[in-house]
Amino acid sequence: MENTGKQVAFVKSADRVLDILELLADEQHPLNLMEISRRLDLPTSSTYKIIQNLLERGYLESDNSEKQFRLGHKLLEIATKYTRNTDLISEFQQIALKIVGDINEAVFLSIRDRDKILYVSEKQSSHPIRFVSHMGMKLPIHSTAMGKAMLSKYTDDEVASIYSDKSLGTLTESTINDLDQLLEQIREAREGGLFYSYGEAVQGVRCVAAPICNANNEAVAAIGISIPETRLTDELWQSAQNCVKQSAKDLSLRIYYHTIAQSN
Repeated sequence: MENTGKQVAFVKSADRVLDILELLADEQHPLNLMEISRRLDLPTSSTYKIIQNLLERGYLESDNSEKQFRLGHKLLEIATKYTRNTDLISEFQQIALKIVGDINEAVFLSIRDRDKILYVSEKQSSHPIRFVSHMGMKLPIHSTAMGKAMLSKYTDDEVASIYSDKSLGTLTESTINDLDQLLEQIREAREGGLFYSYGEAVQGVRCVAAPICNANNEAVAAIGISIPETRLTDELWQSAQNCVKQSAKDLSLRIYYHTIAQSN
């Protein structure tokens, strides 16, 4: 029984560490000790001890006054190692390199994180004006073409369960803010296999995306191309759509065969 008690205490402590890291990951600015403690409903003394350990190990960093805390460099090191050892990202990088060589526009890879998309890889264009993400950046899933692409593999009820009400929230004046409208847009796009954002996440930036699926036809990720509307032409837009559609098929096939090989 003593061993069981120690195990429960260890898991509780680990949960608190992860809660702190996830809270800071979702914030756009550093938080102080009291804010972290209050937001997570944790004792201040316990929160302080955890933060000090995370600072010592490089998982958190503080400002000069040591009163504000943000994520540290150690997490980037781990993310980099994860990226290096992930087959999907490696395959994506090869395909994205060719796309940028062909049309010189930015290509992105994302996965779903609850009601958001999480950017996990990208290949940038050489243009001075471009949409730039960073690894770990999150955007509301309904506001992005890649998010809609992943939602297309869920039923209407499954999509609706993500939201507590029908108001989805907006990033720009173009963002869809109604659940029924979102579902209708996804239904209409399913047959063609391409999904779009017309300035819904970033004003003045258009994106086309498609889901990347596993052997069970479940969306494991999405690939998208973003283009500022200031340089968009009909020819470029058509090329981007063709690239996305073919690349999603290629990546899905590679994942399918990789999954089959692992199961044998």
